[in-house]
Amino acid sequence: MAMNRDPIVEEVRKHREARAAKFGFNIRAMVEDARKRQVGSGHAIVDLTHEDKAETPRKTPGKSFRRKDLTSL
Repeated sequence: MAMNRDPIVEEVRKHREARAAKFGFNIRAMVEDARKRQVGSGHAIVDLTHEDKAETPRKTPGKSFRRKDLTSL
């Protein structure tokens, strides 16, 4: 089965590969660079200050599954 090639996905992958190569494929160096860019931008890239909201029920109709509900399946 042949897969369709998406030029946008290919471009994103090309840039991802180039960025990873720039840091020698070292994830720690890549994260450190992202943190430096975050501080310099003045905008939060990742905000880890919020509490875990996993126990908050969803505001959508129907039953909201929680981990304890899945054990009976």
